[in-house]
Amino acid sequence: MSAETNKGPVLGMRHVQALLIFLNITTIFIGRLNVGVSVVAMTNAETTNPDFPEYDWTEAEKSYIFSSFFWGYIFTQFLGGYLCKSFGVKSVMFWGVFGSGVCSALTPLFIGFGEWKAYCGIRVLMGLAQGVIFPCIHQHLAKWSPPAERNRLGALSHSGMECGNVSAMFLSGMIAKSAIGWPGISYVSAGLAFAWCAFWFIFAANNAVESRYIGEAELHYIESSLKHSENHHKTVIPVPWMAIFTSAPFLALTVVRCCATWGLSTLQAQIPTYMNGVLGMDMKSNAFFSALPFLAMWIMSYVYLITADVLLAGNRLSLTALRKTFNSLAFWIPSATLIGIGFLDMDQKNLAIALMTISVGVNSGATIGSSINTIDLSPNHASILMGIVNTVVTVVPIVTPLVVGVIVHEDNNRAEWQIVFIIAAVLLFIGNCVFLCFGTAVSQPWDAEDYLTVKEPKLTITPSIHETGKGIDGSPKKSLM
Repeated sequence: MSAETNKGPVLGMRHVQALLIFLNITTIFIGRLNVGVSVVAMTNAETTNPDFPEYDWTEAEKSYIFSSFFWGYIFTQFLGGYLCKSFGVKSVMFWGVFGSGVCSALTPLFIGFGEWKAYCGIRVLMGLAQGVIFPCIHQHLAKWSPPAERNRLGALSHSGMECGNVSAMFLSGMIAKSAIGWPGISYVSAGLAFAWCAFWFIFAANNAVESRYIGEAELHYIESSLKHSENHHKTVIPVPWMAIFTSAPFLALTVVRCCATWGLSTLQAQIPTYMNGVLGMDMKSNAFFSALPFLAMWIMSYVYLITADVLLAGNRLSLTALRKTFNSLAFWIPSATLIGIGFLDMDQKNLAIALMTISVGVNSGATIGSSINTIDLSPNHASILMGIVNTVVTVVPIVTPLVVGVIVHEDNNRAEWQIVFIIAAVLLFIGNCVFLCFGTAVSQPWDAEDYLTVKEPKLTITPSIHETGKGIDGSPKKSLM
């Protein structure tokens, strides 16, 4: 039998969905991360626009504001995975982003009434709203991405994180200095969220079957490659909880994502303080140096994407081998540079900036390496897996500053900072070793739609579609048209 040659349009609705997710991630990251610039503008009006209220907040109060988002974010990750399986990704993601936009719009009003305590409160609510979004994103990618394109569409959409990081720093700084001042940062963030909701409402669909704009060729390509059953889109597949929590590949993914977050949070939050205290560099006041690592991360994400496409298209690496190779680069190179930064002197500032930029830039490979691995393991339960992983992972940025606070008593003490960097480097190294041993990009047996209805399910791991490149030989289902 001849191989399937009709793969739909080169650019189709699946790419529109990936673009919507990219814009979604960019938008929510701008709303999440603009707090750094906003707090500076509120507590030091002379650096931005002095026509707006200025507040005298202590460093402790500022730290509460910075962390308050995650107080809410951690509680709705698991809920988001459950809701989008029950009610569909389109509605859950819409209300999550809309709620985040409302919180942004109300932020200046809350601050006017209750200052930093009210700021913390509205940030908690924003965290609750945004917590449902990433489980929805992974479920949406699983529903819309043909296995052969899953890596590309997933990486493209997730590059919105780097775009959001860079945009939050540059846009927030320019807005704070403009005529609308620091309140404008929240208003612009809200406007972006509401604009995205409008596009999402018009163009998004829970799956290809429900899309109003998709062509028959692309619909057949997507649905046939995903190998769905006849009533797949009409039923809610039971979640095999015990199989998930006892799955070695899933547990390995959870471990590696926790280690990745520890390393990245150390790079993001602690190295600027180290460079200020030990190397005498005020990184936070220099927008270029602050944004440079994330600009490198954004550029490198596309380098990794192009390289991955070339390697997979030429069958030079299996998807599992590709994931592990990229993850090793993304973990072990920053592990080495973290230790190296701890041994630099004050006359080696340029080298320190270069090493930090390399660390953050190379770390972008973790998106292809392990971040989207939930979709490989279980396309049917990707939202549940992401909800579990993100719930555990969100604890890390809360714990990391506490550990640093216990170790570092003086910002200019190099020896204490070296301990912090060594801990992060060791976790990055060990986390990747766990992933190398137990990780895989092969769909697991418990992903099967009838897994819980079979009395004695087979324990052998079936090859993923990524690995074999085989589709099904049936004609498109009439009920799907």
